[in-house]
Amino acid sequence: MGAAASERRRVIWGGVLAGVGLGGFFDGIVLHQILQWHHMVSNIYPVNTVAGLEINTLADGLFHAATFVFTVVGLFLLWGVARGRHGAWPMSVLVGLLLVGWGLFNLLEGLVSHQLLGAHHVRPGPNQLAWDLGFLAWGAVMIVGGWLLTRPLAAPGVSQRR
Repeated sequence: MGAAASERRRVIWGGVLAGVGLGGFFDGIVLHQILQWHHMVSNIYPVNTVAGLEINTLADGLFHAATFVFTVVGLFLLWGVARGRHGAWPMSVLVGLLLVGWGLFNLLEGLVSHQLLGAHHVRPGPNQLAWDLGFLAWGAVMIVGGWLLTRPLAAPGVSQRR
């Protein structure tokens, strides 16, 4: 495997992992904390008791710790590539990879936590399924849009561009 292929792989993994982390941070900050629509296990441990709120707060904290790790690993992979001797990567590639990662987060979170485990839903109550499906659709749109933005990765010599 050549240096260009190794660099391309690190850029892809770095961007996707950072995107997964950013998607998790957005979910945790906006949906868990600001809007307070749900917490990590709020469908299992309701938050209307102190014990339930404590369990959900711990689960949310562990979730944020995991999203932090994804983000840091992604940034270190990207930084490793940035420090190398190469041409500039187009900004669209970074934005595209972040969107792919964020979209993957939404799809995995939506399918596993919302549908398979039923640990929580995007917004419990009326239209719960519509909110969950919207979350999945948003993730799919981000993946497709992000993938379209990463097309320069397939171009020969992209890592030599300035």
